Amino acid sequence: MTHQSETLCAEDRLKRAGQHLCDLIAFDTVSCNGNRALIDHMAAYFGDLGARITILPDETGAKANLVAAFGPEDVAGLVWSGHTDVVPAVEPEWQSDPFVAELRDGKLYGRGACDMKGFAACAMAVAPDLAAAKLTRPVYLCFSYDEEVGCLGAPAIARYLAALPTPPEFAIIGEPSMMQLVTGQKGKIAMRAQVNGTSGHSSFAPEHVNAIEYAAQAIARISERGRRYEQEGPFDADFTVPHATMLATMIKGGVATNVTPESCGFTFELRAIPEMDPEADMAALLAQIETEVSAAMAAKVEGTGITFERIFAYPAMGEARNTAGFTRYASLLPAWGGKVSYGSEGGVFEQLGGIPSVIIGPGSIAQAHRPNEFVSLEQLGLCVDFLGSLISHLSQQAGAGHT
Repeated sequence: MTHQSETLCAEDRLKRAGQHLCDLIAFDTVSCNGNRALIDHMAAYFGDLGARITILPDETGAKANLVAAFGPEDVAGLVWSGHTDVVPAVEPEWQSDPFVAELRDGKLYGRGACDMKGFAACAMAVAPDLAAAKLTRPVYLCFSYDEEVGCLGAPAIARYLAALPTPPEFAIIGEPSMMQLVTGQKGKIAMRAQVNGTSGHSSFAPEHVNAIEYAAQAIARISERGRRYEQEGPFDADFTVPHATMLATMIKGGVATNVTPESCGFTFELRAIPEMDPEADMAALLAQIETEVSAAMAAKVEGTGITFERIFAYPAMGEARNTAGFTRYASLLPAWGGKVSYGSEGGVFEQLGGIPSVIIGPGSIAQAHRPNEFVSLEQLGLCVDFLGSLISHLSQQAGAGHT
């Protein structure tokens, strides 16, 4: 292929990516809604190209995961993974309809443009090349539901892939990384606490169990543990924040200025690096709060105390650079960009699917979850070029047997 024809091919892929992204943004897949219409749209597109289509619905059928496979089935392949849900777009600062893509100054705006329908659009743009290639290894295009509310859809995909006669050996998660290679991601446990006290006129406060005050005592223990992580580690300097974090994130309680609050609720989270045992750390914290806070409440008035509920959890993504799958594609991967503190489905693929994972995707995480979210055409171009290089690599050895 000449340089000119290579350039035209790249331009065509970028044009297709932009068109697909406009189509995907038009689907309102905020996590509280269903994503089935978008999944059916993508399944039809990949299916028409000859992909083997598997749809994994949730129990309601309104949400679903998609696995579209190209290439042989008897050899370990490569996963390209993304999620289809997006966060709400209710901010008044939006300068255009968040669900109608708009191109301005080389940037494509819309909810999900970078997080992470941009990667899905790039996968769709190169899918005709996947279909035409004589692949020596399969490529699994995997798109999930409800990543934004706790990676709820990805476990079904990971288990499905792990159960294949020949599971994949490596996964690329297309979260926005400015097309840099990211080799670590923190895990998260999100918790909800309900503090139940007793109420009455605030002039008789000593007789009551003040739910807000005891919530504050529990939050103080949470903050103390967060400071301990910051001071004592464990540490991994490759992360954007080089240690675990723990903090309270929302709180609500009380009914009036002259009533001792009977009830208070708050949420908190632990973001852990892979070297930790987050379950043990969380259990230790809850035991401390039970001993030092809840017990004091119950001693004052029987039946009062604090109860905890897990909202969601997902595992950290560990180091993949010493694995066979990484080594196979190492020469094609972009420059290393460290490790990130935000979440992704990489840990789910690694822990539940046994599939080593990295993050590489178009756009900046700084644009995610914000009004006027965008991805630049330059980033989309880099992504389709990268995916195209993977296809070429998997096709070069056609006829020479698997390696």
